[in-house]
Amino acid sequence: MQILESGIGELIQPFDMDEFREWNRTRKSRKLVDKRMSEQEAVSKFVYDGCYIGTELYGTVRAPMSLAREVVRQNKKDLRVCGQGVLELDLWLAAGLIKKLDITYIGLEVYGIPPSLRRAVESGQVETCVEWSNASITWRMKAAAMGVPFLPTRSMLGTDMLKYSAAKVVEDPFTGIKVALLPALVLDVALIHVQRADMFGNCQIDGITGFALEMSRACKRLIISAEEIIPTEDIRKYPDRTVIPYYLVDAVVHAPFGSYPGEMAYMYGRDEAGIKEWVDMSATAEGAKEYLDKYVFGLKDHAAYLDLIGKDRLEQAVETRERRE
Repeated sequence: MQILESGIGELIQPFDMDEFREWNRTRKSRKLVDKRMSEQEAVSKFVYDGCYIGTELYGTVRAPMSLAREVVRQNKKDLRVCGQGVLELDLWLAAGLIKKLDITYIGLEVYGIPPSLRRAVESGQVETCVEWSNASITWRMKAAAMGVPFLPTRSMLGTDMLKYSAAKVVEDPFTGIKVALLPALVLDVALIHVQRADMFGNCQIDGITGFALEMSRACKRLIISAEEIIPTEDIRKYPDRTVIPYYLVDAVVHAPFGSYPGEMAYMYGRDEAGIKEWVDMSATAEGAKEYLDKYVFGLKDHAAYLDLIGKDRLEQAVETRERRE
């Protein structure tokens, strides 16, 4: 195929599809073993300095906030990150953990561009930002899940986003039209929060599934946090709901209110005041540090975080969901 155009962005995570396929064959156990562990254990065991890591879904919708806070607490440094988030990735930026970023969207939604992102990029703390659309980053994971080195799409054609990506434009050998080739994306570690899982790692998601299917199949190590750990017999009653099978999963963490201050479909709504607190405090580096000291470094674990938030505010989050329904 004739290459017509190449994006100028860095391919932050080079890949070897044969090596990834071999990893799945030899390093992923098919045994039904109990994978339950704490956030501290899972992050300590599977997340390491310099790894390429991604989170799913977004920082207020089914985001792995308990795991994201633990990554900050353990100060995992020089992370290369798949940037499609809101609050969870903003915490990592404020803590100085991110070195390189495949960025699609990091924002505080109605509150605009996060000051932490701007400070991290403008200061040079984040060395590289490579641009992708939300769809293209997901399709890159889909390519890895399929075991192929790229997927051809028409996404990003004719935009500056393609220019600042690592995609290539070629002439389709069948029709002669232009197509963008999106390189496969193999993550070292993925963090995904779900409504339910069993102790083996069979996971069920209610509401929007986001890119959980693609990410779970495009990573070498997968840490699942779940609102509930339920018996396998209950999982097997509705096999069509199991979107992530156990053999993809390396750790299962029980994390009630694990997406807080974000929301979980049919369980609890987002705490707008809690999110606004971060928005206001992160306006300055000093304020962001104060927030992290209070809600992350000053607490032992997720249980201590929930104790600090308090029963009344957590119940209000549940009531918020009920009112919206």
